[in-house]
Amino acid sequence: MGRIFEARILPLTLAVAATLLFGVAMVLLPRWFNFLWEPFLIAAALSVWGIHDLIQTRHAILRNYPILGHIRFMLEKVRPEIRQYFFEADTDGRPFPRERRAIVYQRAKRQLDKKPFGTQGDVYTEGHEWMLHSMSPVDVPNELFRTTIGGPACKQPYSASVFNISAMSYGALSANAIRSLNRGAKLGNFAHDTGEGSVSPYHKEGGGDLIWEIGSGYFGCRNLDGTFSDEKFVGSASDPQVKMIEVKLSQGAKPGHGGVLPAAKVTEEISKIRGVEMGKECISPARHSAFSSPLEMMQFIGKLQKLSGGKPVGFKLCIGHRSEFLGTVKAMLETGITPDFIVVDGKEGGTGAAPAEFIDNLGMPLRDGLSFVHASLVGTGLRDKIKLGCAGKIITGFDMARAHALGADWCNAARGFMFAVGCIQAQTCHTGKCPTGVTTQDPFRQRAIVVTDKAERVANFHRETVKSLAEMLAAAGMTSPYHLKPQHILRRVGDGRIFTLADQYPIMEPGGLLANNAPAAILAAWNRATPKAFWSPGTT
Repeated sequence: MGRIFEARILPLTLAVAATLLFGVAMVLLPRWFNFLWEPFLIAAALSVWGIHDLIQTRHAILRNYPILGHIRFMLEKVRPEIRQYFFEADTDGRPFPRERRAIVYQRAKRQLDKKPFGTQGDVYTEGHEWMLHSMSPVDVPNELFRTTIGGPACKQPYSASVFNISAMSYGALSANAIRSLNRGAKLGNFAHDTGEGSVSPYHKEGGGDLIWEIGSGYFGCRNLDGTFSDEKFVGSASDPQVKMIEVKLSQGAKPGHGGVLPAAKVTEEISKIRGVEMGKECISPARHSAFSSPLEMMQFIGKLQKLSGGKPVGFKLCIGHRSEFLGTVKAMLETGITPDFIVVDGKEGGTGAAPAEFIDNLGMPLRDGLSFVHASLVGTGLRDKIKLGCAGKIITGFDMARAHALGADWCNAARGFMFAVGCIQAQTCHTGKCPTGVTTQDPFRQRAIVVTDKAERVANFHRETVKSLAEMLAAAGMTSPYHLKPQHILRRVGDGRIFTLADQYPIMEPGGLLANNAPAAILAAWNRATPKAFWSPGTT
């Protein structure tokens, strides 16, 4: 009963109460009828309006904020006046500009995403980017681009879309949000990363392809003492819905930072899903216990490849010490074990909660990290064996084109798909009071998400974004994103100068690192790198 007195429900509660009060008063006190019929009609109209908000399926805000939620839509009508206050920021930890969010909403709802007049902002300002087009465009490809992931020894390679849902755990997201994402992935034939919280029943209901992310807590494949369990891993990895296994080393928004789920939040359901004891703190350490060096890490990757029955196994990281990653590459060469894929997570990636210093000042941004990893693998002759994914504020077809130009085989996105589900970036993820039900475990709040409707929007956003990439490629005279090279993307860097991405990021000759023929900075890090230990003060 306490729900009806929450502030977000209060307008509807008062309207219904007033309707009943005025109605009873008019029956019991007929002489007051002439004075009460107008307030009665107003209260009744508000009650009908609010009840309609509660049961309609198109707007999550209105399902959670009947009557009151309309204020937001009224403000949007005058958004030029309020845009600077609410929507202009585009730095880590702050909302995306409305223009980029609008792209997602329009594509998810299959609304017209064209706009009149010219570009947003000044094309002569520092940082403006553009892609070269051709005087002889080609026809837009009809196929939705895919890439096959799986190294030479992989027995169950996976044909992945070039655009997939990035890692978001159940617990961070609500059950209905997870259901919507996975059902959308099924509709659109693309993959859904589970996040490190393990494979939940809600990931499996929709039947969409899953990338099972395993973090340092080994949730879903752990012993009670927190160590890795071969037996439990095999049980989950053998599920045909799980197409790939991703070992999470670090996350872009908070690299090197562990996490703790308080004992009070370890419910019976979370306990079962994550394989932890109910009523005790659920700790996700900052580092893995299954390996302590690049050599041991490659042995662990090799073990997972065998235990999974030959499914693609890789790892995700945000680049930190370059010599540390190059030490991992040396471990691949020494052991002969290579991951099937690597996902590079940029520091600009999002999270539900992290220290401000981690969000702003730790980790390498996506473009720098991706170009470095690509160059490192090319320079050691391993690039053809390992596919590269990437994540970090990827929203549009151009974002994808730029990532492909820097070496990506596919892109992941979290924020964009959250917008498609209904996120308005209220930045209340850590409070459990998400206004649209996306990042809350409150069953009453998450009822705002109508799974069938949001799943369609997830599939729509995926399809229209990949289509926009195809249209840009056709305008450039290309039929595949794998034709893109760093020289095809230009950037204004100030003082009237224009650089291509090839000018900004090192171009590695095949086998260049092995032949000591590489850009100086990478070669210096290569010479410092060791496969026997991760970074420590004594390794540089």
